[in-house]
Amino acid sequence: MSQTRFAPRVFSGIQPSGGLTLGNYLGALKRFVDMQDTGDFETIYCMVDLHAITVWQDPEKLRHNTRELAAGFIASGIDPEKSVLINQSQVPEHAQLGWVFNCVARMGWMGRMTQWKDKAGKNAEKASLGLFAYPSLMAADILVYHATHVPVGEDQKQHLELTRDIATKFNHDYGVDFFPITEPVIEGAATRVMSLRDGSKKMSKSDPSDASRINMTDDADTIAKKIRKAKTDPEALPSEADGLKDRPEARNLVNIYAAMANMSVDQVLAEHGGAQFGTFKPALADLAVAHLAPISTEMARLMDDTAEIDRILARGAERARAITAPILKQTYEIIGMVAPVEA
Repeated sequence: MSQTRFAPRVFSGIQPSGGLTLGNYLGALKRFVDMQDTGDFETIYCMVDLHAITVWQDPEKLRHNTRELAAGFIASGIDPEKSVLINQSQVPEHAQLGWVFNCVARMGWMGRMTQWKDKAGKNAEKASLGLFAYPSLMAADILVYHATHVPVGEDQKQHLELTRDIATKFNHDYGVDFFPITEPVIEGAATRVMSLRDGSKKMSKSDPSDASRINMTDDADTIAKKIRKAKTDPEALPSEADGLKDRPEARNLVNIYAAMANMSVDQVLAEHGGAQFGTFKPALADLAVAHLAPISTEMARLMDDTAEIDRILARGAERARAITAPILKQTYEIIGMVAPVEA
């Protein structure tokens, strides 16, 4: 384990692949805001567009989606003055350190990544090299800031473990204590939000049914309608969390309520235990509309002035490079690169 005392710093990112959902908000954005507002960490949040192009992207859609994601960050409460908000490709040190880590990571490590196996499937020979090396660039995203903590969902935990492996190997190979061994932050009632139509599947923008998800661009009426029509079972809500076992749809709606109300599942059930869904769903709909409708309104306002978004991201890149450039320079010095002569 690292003996150097690194300043507490959080990094996390989301791909600008379009269509922010309630799952993105509760599983990521809301948690990002909470970590920003504690004041315990320096917080850096990123639109990871370099990761997005590991599969083909329509250029105009990618630009739109990047700005819309930035609007989602800001509308959800990320303050560009409190946090560093960036677009990954505007901070070149991400890619530069990514190449260094490509030379540290091992092929076997990459081949064991579950997401690589899932995404490449039987067509691995046709998948991009970038998709295979994705976790190495993710490690660079984190470590180019010497980030000490990363809020992640369960589906990204393996990638963070690889980040720790890369940091450990680099430090060992060069006899330094330079990169931190980053800690995952996995917590919260709704870190994995499930489909409103099938509680066994993750809420996803790629689901063919729009009724399966709440989009962050949905208006108040649409949000309420989707919750009222969400799949449930005929039983009343239990009074204790154990009663949600084998009831995935019920558990999902209770988790969503708990996350938006900043309550524990037990607290929600203490208040609503014994209620039928005909009573609980309207309460959840009211809570969701009160929480989410202002966000969708602010996103729409920001998307009407994309120049404002571009200014915010440009300023974020400047602030980010004040951190990343010295760390990359030190990395190059450690591995024996000849530093450029400064003008």
